[in-house]
Amino acid sequence: MTASERLIACNCFASRKAARLITKMYEDHLARVGLTSTQFSILVYVDEIGAASMKDLVEAMVMERTSVIRALQPLERDGLVAIGPHEEDARRNVVRLTDAGRAKLAEALPVWQTAQAEFESRFGAGLAGELRQSLSTLAP
Repeated sequence: MTASERLIACNCFASRKAARLITKMYEDHLARVGLTSTQFSILVYVDEIGAASMKDLVEAMVMERTSVIRALQPLERDGLVAIGPHEEDARRNVVRLTDAGRAKLAEALPVWQTAQAEFESRFGAGLAGELRQSLSTLAP
């Protein structure tokens, strides 16, 4: 098997290559509102659950704690999230959206929808749905 054939047959190579292509597409759109795809995902997740512990974010994002912290720092600096003690357990910190964070998310959602539409236009709605379903099986 040649090196090229090994790369073509490698699940890791194929998934990383696709992830880079997809991430770049979304990042190109989200850059217009000053967010990365990771930051957008964090805002959506925190908005969905109200308050997220660091453990919640690490598990939901399937990221290392230090990577989540690095993604949160500019969001906190820009006043989009507030990190503070949990209401019931002051030893635990939670991340909450601020009013500015909710406004940024509202600004970002149409941009994200444009990225979604571009993806489906380039690759087809059927493939997009199949891909989401397959990826959800791998990382529920």
